[in-house]
Amino acid sequence: MTQNHRTVVTFGLADTLFALPVAPVVEILDVRPITPLPRTPAHLLGLIDRRGASVPVIDLRRLLGRPDCDDAPDTRIIVLGLRGDGDADHSVGLRVDQVIEVTELDEAVTRPLAEAGLLKWHESMVAGIGRRDGAFVTVLDVEGLFADDVAVLASAALAA
Repeated sequence: MTQNHRTVVTFGLADTLFALPVAPVVEILDVRPITPLPRTPAHLLGLIDRRGASVPVIDLRRLLGRPDCDDAPDTRIIVLGLRGDGDADHSVGLRVDQVIEVTELDEAVTRPLAEAGLLKWHESMVAGIGRRDGAFVTVLDVEGLFADDVAVLASAALAA
């Protein structure tokens, strides 16, 4: 899917630049204590309190198959407001290494990787590839992050 003039929140995981559409972003929080839950997938860190509401927090590094990293001064939690089944509203936090900025991508169009089919890479979490200040930016698909197969693949990658 091609999208024009995407306003995004850019963030880093290690040396890789990612982005999310700004629309579902509710708030960006400093890292805070996370209460673990029993028997959850490895990428689900637990719950935080956000103004009296419980918000599950996902380690985006783990979900994307990246190695773990300790919290640092720049670690943030991006809180997303999502529509769930039955049109109920849900909040989910994504733990990232650092939030960089809210911006427009350099190119007016963000495209899926044209060679994805040739490379046999069908990634539901990726909406497209853009550029910011000459660097590639992987734009994540918010719905794709929460697809059933994503959690299964993330758990398998962490177990390997």
